[in-house]
Amino acid sequence: MCRGNSTTSLLRIMQMSLFVTQERHQPIQVSHHGHASFQHFQPLLPPLTMGWTNHSVVTEFTLAGFGDRPELQEVLLVVFLTMYLINLVGNVGMILLIHCEPRLHAPMYFFLSHLSLLDISFSSSIIPKFLLSLLTGSRTISYRGCLTQLYFYVMFATAESFLLASMAYDRYVAICNPLRYTVVMSQGLCLRLVVSCYAAGALNSAVQTVAMLRLSFCASHRLDHFYCEGALLFALSCSDTSINDVLMLVFASCTVGTTSTATLLSYGCILATVLQTRSPRARHKAISTCTSHLSVTLLFYGALAFMYMRPGAKRSVKLDKVASIFYTAITPMLNPFVYSLRNQEVRAALSRVRRKALLMCHRHRGSF
Repeated sequence: MCRGNSTTSLLRIMQMSLFVTQERHQPIQVSHHGHASFQHFQPLLPPLTMGWTNHSVVTEFTLAGFGDRPELQEVLLVVFLTMYLINLVGNVGMILLIHCEPRLHAPMYFFLSHLSLLDISFSSSIIPKFLLSLLTGSRTISYRGCLTQLYFYVMFATAESFLLASMAYDRYVAICNPLRYTVVMSQGLCLRLVVSCYAAGALNSAVQTVAMLRLSFCASHRLDHFYCEGALLFALSCSDTSINDVLMLVFASCTVGTTSTATLLSYGCILATVLQTRSPRARHKAISTCTSHLSVTLLFYGALAFMYMRPGAKRSVKLDKVASIFYTAITPMLNPFVYSLRNQEVRAALSRVRRKALLMCHRHRGSF
């Protein structure tokens, strides 16, 4: 009896479905057992699943880079490889020089060694992958690889911004309050400042990367750049990126606002102190200790400002690539040379190390 009622109910449901879909589909045939064939429901499935097929699972992106100029690939490989090797040699050499030379064991050079470390790390998060794509011709990067690259380059760029501000504060204390310099810029304070720089970078990159995980990508997976740049990833997403835009704006504003304000205030006080100094020799010494840091700061912020502070209507993909080359490859390569050429203490330390190396070579030859 119950089986008969269930069969009757099923037949009524089938008849209602037939009435709703009779203008679009063939009549549903029910077998003598009261079961409808599944193939008659297939026309109903596409409308129900259409929204699911729009969002494909992204496994990789294509970094277009400079693929529009195939005749320049070999030249670009040689140029970028040369710049990257100079970057490694110069910054590693600066770290070793500061570590080995006792006269450079001062707060200023402690910060400089970490600046060199950040320059190496920042370039290494982008340039090796680009060199590999130029060498092999494969321009794809996995989804995880793209997010990993985004995490590390945002972290190192943010940390470098705060480190440059810390170095400006160090110069302020050295020039405006020289008698208390060793007390104020203690080893503990310097260590806390450096750790805070890395922590700020890690926080910013973690927030940006986690926010990126919520995005879906259903359009083209082609990035017209040589690394995974956040704004271009937003443009490829078919999800609502308003949260990502707000997070990027807030963190970028806090980073740039905090670091630039600290740097401007420090150099404002330094300028006032220098103008009040009557001794030309003391004034020249104060200026010479700041020119290296000021040059590096202008290079770093100048490239970033050109990259991100232009109006959208005037944005050019080619100019963005040029600016990216400048602050990912050229600026890290130039930083050790700026400090070695414009800083008397670094030049003197290089001379002492060179003399020690030559003396060791002569002794080594004399022993044979």
